[in-house]
Amino acid sequence: LATSSVGIAIIKSVLLGGITKGVGIFKNAESFKQSDLINKAMPSQLRSINSILEKVAPSLVDKQKDYIAQAAGYTVNLAEPILKNAVNTLTAQDVERIAAGGQGTATLILKEKTQQQLVQAIMPKVDQKLNEFGIVAPINNALKGNNLLGSLFGNKNSTDGSALSELASQQIVNGLFNVIEDYEKQNSQQIYNALGTKK
Repeated sequence: LATSSVGIAIIKSVLLGGITKGVGIFKNAESFKQSDLINKAMPSQLRSINSILEKVAPSLVDKQKDYIAQAAGYTVNLAEPILKNAVNTLTAQDVERIAAGGQGTATLILKEKTQQQLVQAIMPKVDQKLNEFGIVAPINNALKGNNLLGSLFGNKNSTDGSALSELASQQIVNGLFNVIEDYEKQNSQQIYNALGTKK
């Protein structure tokens, strides 16, 4: 099994390509909003909030999606160096896992190494942006009297800014991983050829 420097170089190259692609999407709010990979990353709690908002205040859903897209563009410069550093510190054990693991394993390892760190790094900035846009209060007003909020946010009757920011941060981070994983899968043959494994 070739866990050679060539194998590691190819894996790094593919992951860095995925990161570059993700950063490009994140820097363009329209690309971010239209990406299926990023929409799939929306946490179920945020989906539930949006399905209620669609009925009572549909314009708020559009605003919220727009503001999350802008927050993503605002925070991607924090995420990029964390991801690149993790790629550049991949170990021989990581490469063995990738060789044995099949498509998406390289992204999974990257996610394990950085997901918590990424959410912690971007959440204060996402929070800052969403508060700057003033989206939290209108969402609370629109959802007043709806029992769903209590079940989503531990029996609080409102979504405080940090709860919304945390959900938005999760979508941003997991959306970025979805883009990287998609790029990895498109280029998986390169990895398998370099590692001498067939998938």
